Amino acid sequence: MNFKKLTDLELAGKKVLIRVDMNVPVKDGVIGDDTRIRASLPSISHALAAGAGVILMTHLGRPTEGTIAEEDRLAPVARRLGELLGRDVPVIADWVGHTVQAGELVLLENVRTNVGEKKNADALGQQYAALCDVFVNDAFGTAHRAEASTHAVARFAPVACAGILLAAELDALGRALAQPKRPLVAIVAGSKVSTKLTILESLADKVDQLIVGGGIANTFLLAEGKQIGKSLAEADLVDQARAVIAKIRARGGDVPLPVDVVVGQKFDPAEPAVTKPLAAVTDSDMIFDIGPDSAAQLAAVVAQAGTIVWNGPVGVFEFDQFGKGTETLARAIAASPAFSIAGGGDTLAAVAKYGITEQVGYISTGGGAFLEFLEGKTLPAVAMLEQRA
Repeated sequence: MNFKKLTDLELAGKKVLIRVDMNVPVKDGVIGDDTRIRASLPSISHALAAGAGVILMTHLGRPTEGTIAEEDRLAPVARRLGELLGRDVPVIADWVGHTVQAGELVLLENVRTNVGEKKNADALGQQYAALCDVFVNDAFGTAHRAEASTHAVARFAPVACAGILLAAELDALGRALAQPKRPLVAIVAGSKVSTKLTILESLADKVDQLIVGGGIANTFLLAEGKQIGKSLAEADLVDQARAVIAKIRARGGDVPLPVDVVVGQKFDPAEPAVTKPLAAVTDSDMIFDIGPDSAAQLAAVVAQAGTIVWNGPVGVFEFDQFGKGTETLARAIAASPAFSIAGGGDTLAAVAKYGITEQVGYISTGGGAFLEFLEGKTLPAVAMLEQRA
C-alpha cells in the first residue's frame, strides 16, 4: 500500500489533526474498556514529541447529528486519555477555526454530532482540514466508512497520512492474507451467516481450513443434514453454506463442524449446560457451545496452522458454562507457533477474558473494517490516503 506515514514527516511547529478511534463503551460516565484509547497513544505521543500542536477527533456512540446529549459527550474519554498521558486534555465544543500551539493537545467534541459527518460532506471536511497542516488518519476501526472526519478531510488537508496504528493494522492484515504462511486457518463465528456470508465466500478461496462457530456453525450443520433442535440458524441460507463447504473441499481444505455440543433449553445466565453428541440433540435443545471433543479437534487444527485469523467466539462465552469451547480455542491459538491476528469486539472480549492478549500475534482494533479487509474490499479512508500520496 502506498501512502504517507506520520513517522516519515517533519512535524516541528506544525498543527497536526489526528482522527483517532476512541469509540469505547461508556456507561454512566464510566469506560468499560479503554483498549482503543491506549491503541491511539503512539501517534499522539509521537506528534507531541516531534514538536507539533495536536488536535484529536473521534466519534462516540450513535448520536443524532446537530444535537448533543450528555451521553454523547467525550468528557469521560478525555479524562481517561489525560490519565494515560499524565496531562489535562480539554474538549473543544466550539471548534471551528480553533488553533493550537506546539506541545498543546486538545480533543474536539464528538464528530458524529456534526451535521454532514455521516454524509461525508465536503463543507465539513474543509472545516476540519482548515484546522491543520497535517491530517493523520489513525482510526482503523472506521476506515471502512467514508465520512467527513475520515475521508473528506483527507481530500482537503494540506498533507494526509496514516498514523502508527493504522499503518500497523494494515501491515498485520496484509501479512495474514497477502502472503500467509500455510496452512491458513480462519475462524469466523457469530450469530448470523447473513452478516458474514460474503466474508465466508471470499475466505473459501483463500483458506486451508475454515472454522465456523455460533449461529453460523448451526446453519452449516443444517446444510450437512444434522439435527440442531431450536438452535439459532438461518435455514434459508443452507445452499450458500453448502457452496462454501464445496468450494473449500474442492481446494483440498475443509470446514470442520462440531461432533458434540453443549445445549440448554433457554438463553439464560443460570441455564444448566448439558454436553451431548450432536446426534443426540433433541427438538427442544438449543446449542450454546461446542463440546469437548469438537474443541479438541479444533485445537489440533490450530496447532498445525501457519497463520490464524480469528473473528468471533464459538459459543455463548459470556455465560461461563457455555464458554469452554471458546476458551479451549483461545488457549490453542495462544499456544500455536502460527502468526495470529484477532479482531472484532466479541473476539477482543474473549481474548481479555482468557488472558491471552500477549500470546496473540496482533490484536486488531477494527470490527467492520477488519471484516471488510478480510473480504478483500477497498477501505475508503485508506484509498483516500493512497490517492493523496
